[in-house]
Amino acid sequence: MTKIRVHSELHYTIGQPSSLTFAVLAAHSRHQTVLEETLTTHPEVMASRLALGPGLHELIRLSLEPGPFSLTYDATVELATHTTDETPAAEVQFGEVPIEALAFLNPSRYCESDKLGRFAMRTFGDIEPGFERVAGICNWIYDHLEYVGGSTNSSTTAIDVLVGGAGVCRDYAHLGIGFCRALGIPARYVSGYAVGLEPPDFHGFFEAYLDHKWYLFDATRMAPVDGLVRIAAGRDAADVAFATLVGAANLDQKVVSAHFDDARPPDHDAPPAVTTA
Repeated sequence: MTKIRVHSELHYTIGQPSSLTFAVLAAHSRHQTVLEETLTTHPEVMASRLALGPGLHELIRLSLEPGPFSLTYDATVELATHTTDETPAAEVQFGEVPIEALAFLNPSRYCESDKLGRFAMRTFGDIEPGFERVAGICNWIYDHLEYVGGSTNSSTTAIDVLVGGAGVCRDYAHLGIGFCRALGIPARYVSGYAVGLEPPDFHGFFEAYLDHKWYLFDATRMAPVDGLVRIAAGRDAADVAFATLVGAANLDQKVVSAHFDDARPPDHDAPPAVTTA
């Protein structure tokens, strides 16, 4: 078992009456237990917690009046991670993919898997199907993309990143998802907290559906595999934004951190993809 303390602060100036949702809560799952958590706002307002479905995430929804506003979230999370150097997972045949995973085979706004099929098959078609193939996708992305902050924006897609050869964590995840779906492997985007991430921020990675389980992959290798705390899952980053608003609000400051509870240093040399979610 691994315990991780996570923290996030979001500071806004609200320009007019606005409605906002936040995806900052650590997810509850079979492999991730939230031992304790606190959520505070200033000024104090009524906040609703909305569950979007099993394996996805919870949202905080609130209505705000003009003026300064801040939200702070702290939690201690226990992870029951499963790690292996073997290739334990086979790909699931289309006819056996459960209904809840079918949507994650389709192209989405940022993951144009319908346009990546020929490239994906030529590049990854000879790799052993299953866990080894998805790990090979992550290795290829790590080797062929340059991590460059500010090189992409909210309109950048997986194909843009493939052509440009650079991106940030969300772009690495989008390209991995696009390749997986192009090869018939359900895949979904995951946002979360990451121990040792530099610069500190919310992190983006992805899950692939193999052997009737969701397996966690991070092509950036920027955080240890046992230091990833899930917040939300969706088709791509558009589904899991840390904040969504209707109205007018300016984000003045964002503070995000994650630390092992025993203060041990992160192991960035660990394999990039060995954790079931």
